[in-house]
Amino acid sequence: MCSHESVTAGQLPTPDVELTITTPRLRLTPLVLADADDLFRVLDDVRLHRFTGGSPLTRSELEAQIARWQGRASPDGSQIWLNWIVRLAVTGAAVGYVQATITNGSAAIAYVIGTAHSGQGFATEASRAICGALREHFGAEELVAHVHPQHSASRAVARHVGLVPTGAFDADGEEIWKSASGAAGHGEPGV
Repeated sequence: MCSHESVTAGQLPTPDVELTITTPRLRLTPLVLADADDLFRVLDDVRLHRFTGGSPLTRSELEAQIARWQGRASPDGSQIWLNWIVRLAVTGAAVGYVQATITNGSAAIAYVIGTAHSGQGFATEASRAICGALREHFGAEELVAHVHPQHSASRAVARHVGLVPTGAFDADGEEIWKSASGAAGHGEPGV
């Protein structure tokens, strides 16, 4: 279920628009600087970088990244950036984040769920929710994810939201997955 205030297809949400998405177990709200403490506790884990490389951001680096993401558009205006913190609906505890970059009717999605909450289907549930919102409210005709070929959990999430591997790889060695014709966001039940 997705709740929005006056967002029309293809329109960049203004800062005063609350783009909140709810599911049976989760509440996704636009990521703001006030979420930094909660998100830092989830992301400060080297295990999350097993497939992406690097290391966890410091608290100040995370704050700077959130501040950049709050712009909701790329500096040149060619992309819409949407970022949500993922919280448990019952307790409000942060479990991760999901994001989308919209360009010319295509939306690239990404999902990060903390290791303490992995394996419970939260990435699939949150990703399905944003895929629906991207199609319904932003006119996204194609959904895309870049997935490390050895990250079986991430591959499962992509498959469960209706994406299929293309066999093409990006510069970082991640496989490009795209929405199957007419199937995006309507894949098999949860991981």
